[in-house]
Amino acid sequence: MAEETEHHRHRENAALRDWKDAITPRTTLLVVGVFVLLLAFAYSYIGGLHDPKPHHIDVAVSAPAAVRGQLIDRLNALPGEPVKARAENDPATARRQVTTRDADGAFVVTPTATGGTGRLFVASAAGPAMSAALTKVFTAFAPRAGLRLTVVDTTPVARADNDELSSFYLVVAWSVGGYLVASMLGISAGTRPANLRRALIRLAAMAVYSVLAGLGGAIIVGPVLHALPASVGDLWWIGALLVFATAAFTMACQVLAGVIGIGIAIAVFVVLGNPSSGGVWPWPMLPTFWRAIGPWITTGAGTQTVRNVTYFGSHNITTYLLVICGYLVVGVAVGLLVPALKNRRPRRTGRPAHLAPEG
Repeated sequence: MAEETEHHRHRENAALRDWKDAITPRTTLLVVGVFVLLLAFAYSYIGGLHDPKPHHIDVAVSAPAAVRGQLIDRLNALPGEPVKARAENDPATARRQVTTRDADGAFVVTPTATGGTGRLFVASAAGPAMSAALTKVFTAFAPRAGLRLTVVDTTPVARADNDELSSFYLVVAWSVGGYLVASMLGISAGTRPANLRRALIRLAAMAVYSVLAGLGGAIIVGPVLHALPASVGDLWWIGALLVFATAAFTMACQVLAGVIGIGIAIAVFVVLGNPSSGGVWPWPMLPTFWRAIGPWITTGAGTQTVRNVTYFGSHNITTYLLVICGYLVVGVAVGLLVPALKNRRPRRTGRPAHLAPEG
């Protein structure tokens, strides 16, 4: 009986050792991190995208001076504040701001003998959902203001670009390719390059990959699928810049945090970046948090850059390019600086035995 009890205890101890060997504290922390990432993913996507509502859509209003102020006040006082109306004296300038992305819409009022007409200028290429929301708001507002409404779509979406999602999916593909290549290099060769030379080699490899990835994405969305009416050259350099910025930033995260850095990159580019990008719902349709962070993550900056290059003559892309370049500069700087500083640390050397003090 004692031998059977001892054997049972031995088996329990062996099972416990196997469990500890299989699930180390480090593994447990990683699993908990993945679990938190899962919950954050669900909350970010559902929270950001489940209930889009227009909020402060920028509208340039051109109307006779006698009624312009009243119109703007009434528009800005609409329940829920769906639009943010502002004055623009020249009707042509108001309309042009829609095509240069300085305004999301323009409302031009012309007085007539029977009251007046209002022309609403929208650009569905900037997001069909936002154009539809503006149309709905002004369709209800115009009769109450004594105006007959006409809606003009200055920049319609290409027929093969359903709901103007091709820009978003292209940027998502480039972003995924960027953080995955950095992650794979980190897993296979170590998350922290051993020295500055190896860090430079890794960055060079990612740069070559980025150029090829940018070209591949541009070819697929253009000549292969004809989804976006932009040239391969116009999209190629954007894709190369975006992929390299994403990869370099992911490398920096790994240099600072090891394997956990991969999770940080996914949290930034996927969990936060995708729903806040303005790709599915334009920024004025998103809740406050997602609307605020969207322009400052490469996914959102990249989506708007591709969209504006494709449909709006490359207007209003400088800020977005600076955001992407910011991630690139930070990624490269950290990726090179940390290995360089590590190599400069003085190595500890023991005192030779023949110089050791006698006891």
